[in-house]
Amino acid sequence: MIADILTGAIRSGTSVMLASQGELISERAGVINLGTEGSMLCGALGGFAVTVWTGNPWLGVLAGGIAGMLISAIHAFLVLACGANQLATGLTIMFFGMGVTSFLGRGFVSEQIVGFNPVPIPFLSDIPFIGGILFNHDPLTYLAILFVPCLWYVLFRTRLGIVLRATGERQEVLFASGINPKLVRYLAVLAGGFLAGVGGVQLSVAFTHSWVENMTQGRGVVAVALVIFASWMPARAMLGAYLFGAAQALQLTVQQQGLPISPFFLFMVPYLLTLAALLIVERKQRSLMPESLGKVFAGDGAR
Repeated sequence: MIADILTGAIRSGTSVMLASQGELISERAGVINLGTEGSMLCGALGGFAVTVWTGNPWLGVLAGGIAGMLISAIHAFLVLACGANQLATGLTIMFFGMGVTSFLGRGFVSEQIVGFNPVPIPFLSDIPFIGGILFNHDPLTYLAILFVPCLWYVLFRTRLGIVLRATGERQEVLFASGINPKLVRYLAVLAGGFLAGVGGVQLSVAFTHSWVENMTQGRGVVAVALVIFASWMPARAMLGAYLFGAAQALQLTVQQQGLPISPFFLFMVPYLLTLAALLIVERKQRSLMPESLGKVFAGDGAR
């Protein structure tokens, strides 16, 4: 049962992990995107639809990422060009994503696809106990895990990472050095939306092989919360996502065991654990928050 829970943690948590990495990039640049849930839903539907039409799940990944990026572009325009409130705009984008995917996805509810299936890594997957847990997943999951150290390297070992972090900390200094913070923020939000869209694709094309209305069930919101829990660090965000996935897997395992626990309570457990984690770390994390997070750059300063 423990092996099933740990394996399920990775399979269920990868979609949240991808979305949290995307949100981390956006927030490192100073923009909060509560519309991550909408990007995930658009990515899940876009990736599933293209996979149905073409039979190629990799084209579905590209389409889902673009769908998530496009809806994030609306958020970026309203916040950065029009000066709209980031939290209100993000919530609006989230509900817009829910509505548009519910409307456009009606014809795909009963569709069947041949998406991504688990690919055991030779030799490593044969290791007792941990082999099946760590080395028997779909290709998208492997790429998502490899992406985390790559993102850490970019953030903390490259000039691009310095520019991104400076945009979220002291955007006036960056502007004075000749770099446009607003452009950096646009690109960061688009990149975050793309990753959230790919997270949605992992959910529909790799994990469930199906599309249902509002299938993310709050995973995008959890991804935003995990960025705070992780102190804006990629590896910690991955850990938080897989803890959430473990809670999801535990819920399913308990139901399969037929234990006399209300399924409604079990459904709440992953989200309760997320709230508990935030309560524990919130005060400590506030001092680590990017200084310009949530502020709009007006061209000559922040307002």
